[in-house]
Amino acid sequence: MIALKTLMFTVLVPGTVLLYVPHELRSLSSNLPTFDIGAWRYIGLLPFILGFAMYFWCAFDFTFKGRGTPAPIDPPKHFVAEGLYRFVRNPMYVGALLIIVGQFLFFQALVLVFYAAFLFAGFHAFVVFYEEPTLKRKFGSTYVDYYTIVPRWIPRRRPLPKSHVAALTRRCT
Repeated sequence: MIALKTLMFTVLVPGTVLLYVPHELRSLSSNLPTFDIGAWRYIGLLPFILGFAMYFWCAFDFTFKGRGTPAPIDPPKHFVAEGLYRFVRNPMYVGALLIIVGQFLFFQALVLVFYAAFLFAGFHAFVVFYEEPTLKRKFGSTYVDYYTIVPRWIPRRRPLPKSHVAALTRRCT
């Protein structure tokens, strides 16, 4: 049941924000300037694919380890500090931005740079004003400890040690 809810959310929200809206923006801005990088545009497939892989990895961890969904109305019940969350606190949003950057490069549509900036501003505001305070209330000192050692946007060079993850997770159960 949780997996079905995660799938429905993924199709509706990330599907709309990361695929439908960029497509519409490209269609509506066909008169705006573009740039031409020739065959180098295919380099955009790398962040695009990486971004989707990041999203689905995080959604899997939320669903099967956290026992919840990526949807703010049905978040994980258990603290998730595994997988990509060992490197950065918001890998799902980082993945989403990579998807937009990949489309910007592949389709050579400048409008998507502005869309990526708009999304980042929205993600940042949501994280700072809603997610972080909510997680601090829900998981207390466990989240505060995690918050102090794992960066919000720029991934750590080395993952949070599994012993730290286990200790954090154990404190929340």
